[in-house]
Amino acid sequence: MTDKNITLSLGIKPAEPLWKIAPTRDEDGNRAGDLLMIIPKLKTRPKHHIQKTLSEIEAALNQFKHLVLFANVDMKLNTLWVSFKAEPGMFAEIAAALQLHVPEAMVVGDMYNPLNNK
Repeated sequence: MTDKNITLSLGIKPAEPLWKIAPTRDEDGNRAGDLLMIIPKLKTRPKHHIQKTLSEIEAALNQFKHLVLFANVDMKLNTLWVSFKAEPGMFAEIAAALQLHVPEAMVVGDMYNPLNNK
């Protein structure tokens, strides 16, 4: 895989459903990991704040550019979706980096597995 830069931008076009555009597997056929975060009230912020937030997301994800397969900011839903090569611990590392750069971002979902408590 070639080295790549991750670039986020504000585009104005109809949103494609994620199931159509987010990869489910990497280039080797291995399953992709996914991360969904909500960034409360992002769409209501001034444009300069939105652009700064996108720059911070880009900076956080560039640390993992060799693993990130896809990233999408949905301004209508104030969400960030990231698909990445599934490796142990990557979910937590990517989420932590994003929260360091964008403190208001919150992971959607629960990593608690009741099956592990038996």
